[in-house]
Amino acid sequence: MNQIFLIVGGATSLLWGVSHLFPTKNVVNGFGDISVDNKYIITMEWIIEGVSLIFLGILTIFLAVTDSRNEISIIVFWFVIAMLIVLAIISLFTGFRVNFLPYKLCPFIFLFSALCVFLGIMI
Repeated sequence: MNQIFLIVGGATSLLWGVSHLFPTKNVVNGFGDISVDNKYIITMEWIIEGVSLIFLGILTIFLAVTDSRNEISIIVFWFVIAMLIVLAIISLFTGFRVNFLPYKLCPFIFLFSALCVFLGIMI
């Protein structure tokens, strides 16, 4: 078990999640003149992705510094890896197609984080 990889993977998710929360209003406004309901939906989805990444990051870091060798912790790490890969695939087919660099970075950041967690439990 390599705690450094686990912490780097968790911190990457955590920081990318936090970075999602700051530009929420600008992201929603970037969609132009859309209905109020659509603005609420985009706001909700944008915040949910950020909060999900924050949760995955905190969970990974918490387990890494408390009891990363526990059988349950290892199972949770595998679920974190799976979730990050799912987010990467979704981002690859959606946000990656948008002509805006931060959207294009999402799948790679998710995969980097998943790879770090994977290396953390394998090394």
